[in-house]
Amino acid sequence: MREPGLVGAVAPSSPFLAREMAAVVPSRTAAPVVVELGPGTGALSRAVHERLPEGGRHLAIEIDPGMIEHLRADLPWLEVVRGDASRLGALLAEAGVSSVDAVVSGLPWSIFSGELQRDILAEVGKALAPGGAFTTFAYVHALGMSGAQAFRRRLDGAFDEVLTSRTVWRNVPPARVYTCRRPKA
Repeated sequence: MREPGLVGAVAPSSPFLAREMAAVVPSRTAAPVVVELGPGTGALSRAVHERLPEGGRHLAIEIDPGMIEHLRADLPWLEVVRGDASRLGALLAEAGVSSVDAVVSGLPWSIFSGELQRDILAEVGKALAPGGAFTTFAYVHALGMSGAQAFRRRLDGAFDEVLTSRTVWRNVPPARVYTCRRPKA
């Protein structure tokens, strides 16, 4: 509530939503690289950690210094990178990563401008390895709003495949997960 321009959720994601989103994390690939955008308090980070095989790498891109401090203290196994998701390619290069197997996002898309949404989605598309996937979510109560519909069109414009999950009712508020594959050039 102190930072409405940075945090778009009223509560951390539930374990049910986090597991649905983390399903794109390769669990049988040797040393996969997963990037999390906007880890917040780490609810999704824990679900990613549960799926990630030994030798995998989990980078979390966070812009808020207070959240970074919390994550580093609470989740010492998480590789937290301070930065803006719109600079994902540069942040990954600085971390020695050329491509990633999965990107999971808890970013508050609805508070971003259309231009910023496009910039971040383009960065995600460039970072994904062939066969990689991107996942994010939308709150069910907002799906009919013009901003949510515009974001969905941006997803469709950025990826060849966008799948929508069933509603995850055991989350406050209930949400649906978008799983996106095959970024468009």
